[in-house]
Amino acid sequence: MLVPRREHIGEPHPRRLFLFGAILLACGFSSAAHAQSAADFFRQNCVSCHTIGGGRLTGPDLKDVTQRKDRAWLLKFLQDPKAMIDSGDPYAAQLLQDARGVVMPRVPGMTPNLAAELLGLIDAESKLAQSQFGGATVSDRPVTAQDIAMGQDLFVGRRALANGGPACVSCHTLGTLGGLGGGQLGPDLTRVYERLGGRKGVGVWLAAPATPTMQAVFKTQPIQPEEILPLLAVMETADAAGAPAPGGPSLGFVAFGFGGMVVALGVFGGVWRDRFRAVRRPLVRGRKRGDR
Repeated sequence: MLVPRREHIGEPHPRRLFLFGAILLACGFSSAAHAQSAADFFRQNCVSCHTIGGGRLTGPDLKDVTQRKDRAWLLKFLQDPKAMIDSGDPYAAQLLQDARGVVMPRVPGMTPNLAAELLGLIDAESKLAQSQFGGATVSDRPVTAQDIAMGQDLFVGRRALANGGPACVSCHTLGTLGGLGGGQLGPDLTRVYERLGGRKGVGVWLAAPATPTMQAVFKTQPIQPEEILPLLAVMETADAAGAPAPGGPSLGFVAFGFGGMVVALGVFGGVWRDRFRAVRRPLVRGRKRGDR
């Protein structure tokens, strides 16, 4: 005779308890991973222009931003800021004006889900007394001649950056460099001090550059805090001097390149002149003998 199993109502089976616990644990890990992903993304891509409760940098302080503008607008703007500006949206135009014409770039990897997670992160951080994204501290002491000299050496590569990153002159130029100027891959930095809002804005950018090219280089080779103030001193000096920003390759660079080409052609001409004759003469002699 079969004896039915005795189960008490409301007392789940141990296996079901285990499965339920596993599901809750997995959901917990998933939520933590998403939160960490949003925090890492913000740290890597946003802190160079924004703080949460630390005041304006190049872009606005994002503390309580969802109380200033509706979430749907913010989600759309995060995914394509330039399109919102180009559409003539008045709020986007005001943001551009407040940023002194600096357009927020479209951030690689941004998706609707990630944008929503970022807004959730900003909401959570806004409720804290001190957000982890309150902004980096940049020294406000007056710069010295020693700072400027060190900054010039770092900028042009006479002194290597501590973590092995490339010198600024590899990609950028300054109106005060003179001579051959600098690289043309990145923007001219003569007016960057004014454009990014002074010492704090530029200092935070140097500590955590957000452009894809600079991220790829400096993510593993960050500029050390003690190197930031000297570099700031050089940029501050260039901005204060009102040095003209080069509009393209400098005249010295063009003259140097043309002179190098002339010298190279002269050297090749001298080396190959006798070789051409050494080949031509036997051919001419052979032809004359054949005519006879």
